[in-house]
Amino acid sequence: MDTTLQDPLVGQVLDGRYRVDARIAVGGMATVYRAVDTRLDRVLALKVMHPTLAVDSSFVERFIREAKSVARLAHPNVVQVFDQGNDGSYVYLAMEYVAGCTLRDVLRERGALQPRAALDILEPVLAALGAAHRAGFVHRDMKPENVLIGDDGRVKVADFGLVRAVDTVTNTTGTVLGTVSYLAPEQIEHGTADPRVDVYACGVVLYEMLTGARPHEGDSPASVLYKHLHEDVPPPSAVVPGLAYELDELVATATARTPAVRPYDAVELLSQVRQTRGALSADQLDVVPPQAVASAHDNAEDRTSVIPRALTVPRPLPVNEDEEPEAQFNRTSRLETAPPLPSRRRLSRSRQRLAAIIAAVLVVFGVGAGVWYINSGQFTKVPPLLAKTETQAKDRLEAAGLEVGTVKQAYSDTVKRGTVIGTDPAPGERIRDHDSVTLTISKGPETVKVPDLEGYRLDKARAVLKDSGLEPGLVTREFSDDVPRGFVIGTDPETGTTRHAGSAIALTVSKGSPVDVPDVTGEDLADAKADLTDAGLKVKIAADRVNSEYDAGQVAAQTPDADSQAAEGDTVTLTVSKGPEMVEVPDVVGASVDDAKELLEASGFKAEEDRGLLGLFGDTVKKQSVKAGDMAPKGSTVTITIR
Repeated sequence: MDTTLQDPLVGQVLDGRYRVDARIAVGGMATVYRAVDTRLDRVLALKVMHPTLAVDSSFVERFIREAKSVARLAHPNVVQVFDQGNDGSYVYLAMEYVAGCTLRDVLRERGALQPRAALDILEPVLAALGAAHRAGFVHRDMKPENVLIGDDGRVKVADFGLVRAVDTVTNTTGTVLGTVSYLAPEQIEHGTADPRVDVYACGVVLYEMLTGARPHEGDSPASVLYKHLHEDVPPPSAVVPGLAYELDELVATATARTPAVRPYDAVELLSQVRQTRGALSADQLDVVPPQAVASAHDNAEDRTSVIPRALTVPRPLPVNEDEEPEAQFNRTSRLETAPPLPSRRRLSRSRQRLAAIIAAVLVVFGVGAGVWYINSGQFTKVPPLLAKTETQAKDRLEAAGLEVGTVKQAYSDTVKRGTVIGTDPAPGERIRDHDSVTLTISKGPETVKVPDLEGYRLDKARAVLKDSGLEPGLVTREFSDDVPRGFVIGTDPETGTTRHAGSAIALTVSKGSPVDVPDVTGEDLADAKADLTDAGLKVKIAADRVNSEYDAGQVAAQTPDADSQAAEGDTVTLTVSKGPEMVEVPDVVGASVDDAKELLEASGFKAEEDRGLLGLFGDTVKKQSVKAGDMAPKGSTVTITIR
């Protein structure tokens, strides 16, 4: 059954502009609809807060914070916010509509993905989060449900409903807000959130894309939280044989339980992802995972939840005094016993043994070793240096037997100031021993001052922002007695504030002086139009006419209502009357007064008594003003004479 038919908003027009066509999804905080902006004639997504939450100022504040935060990002991989407002009890965001599916839909349908596809999805996700992190925000709820994949292949990050400023205290109440399967240990244990919690969640998402299953499963949310705290995410190759060791390392780095070991934000992780991709062969990128890896799981663990941190505190187990300390630690640090997996240290030792064996073989075959050294030993490869500090890069080059050449500097929106954004030759390229490598060091993002736009028309203000290296963001309209309609009142952030080039600037635009909407109900249509036009308003006539107490051709209703305020040039919709509904008058002669009144009112009439001198003490209806069986307007008055 189509449940959207039962949704009271479907078919309605919010704020006189957004026509709600269908419900897309329902969450704990809001419902998302497909809608049409009737002014610009474009399809968009309308995120409407549940009315029961709209009375809570903290929820409304979080909702509006999402609009302002996302509007400031203006990134091609972030779902754009166009507008924010309210209509009665409905608080809404008007957002970009992405036709397609979520990453969760893809994983349910296909299970594990090839590494190439997984990295193709992860890179734009990290680019979006990197823009948020460098703008000072943390998403806090990254998961496959919030990754949208358009029909055209575009990848976008959605639902910044839990976004917080990096330097904001996120929790003091003993609860954790997020999705169980993607929470970082520090979120669970301390309730803190900086960009590294998004890095951790992306590492979990990468593991899930590579294997088709989440790394930590359990019978309850508490058991999953416990594993996040006490167990490393296993290497994906333990589930999907044939996956490259570099992918294991990438997942391990992103999901390190100690935050300091992880990349400090999504930009650094994106740099590592690109290095990993560059190190993999085509065969390694196209490993086909077994279809059996696709998993069905409890959707409850995919929902954003408020989780008491008490659930994550492990109960102490009995201590055996004869047991070795290491065994005690292993026993108490796990909720469930997992099968042993090869550690990175063992894998590293295996590679060292392999190198030693190869060297021994070369020594045995002396001549071959000499030829190998002459042909290849004079060359090396440029080590990976991206996102390293200048000092670290120089140390790595020296360790590789290479010289540091020219050191250049360039602006970068994605790479931290003072770190490497490029080398010549590029990382991995073959170079002769002791040759020099040119380094390009990031100067950080280019910064721009917000220009003074007060008094500019909106289109001119947008052009000035673009010429200044900034982007026009969310537009909010307000009444103003001083600034003409359509001109800028102010900006957020304010004039003179320094922002990264490409940042979005919110604009407040004047709706002009407020106009009192006159009451035109009951007027002839022509007179009503004239009154509204004289008040500086436009008129729209509703397509359907209705029965009302007013004569046919008169105004039965208006939107907005009389005595409300509108901006000059706003539209008032008039509904025209087709006259009152005609109803047959019942026969009440001979009935008692009470019975007569009850019958007339049940038929839609008003009853009025006429007793005169002779009917002061009577109780029987002797006459009625409208004959029984005649038709009269519903709501009109019938006078009954009592004797």
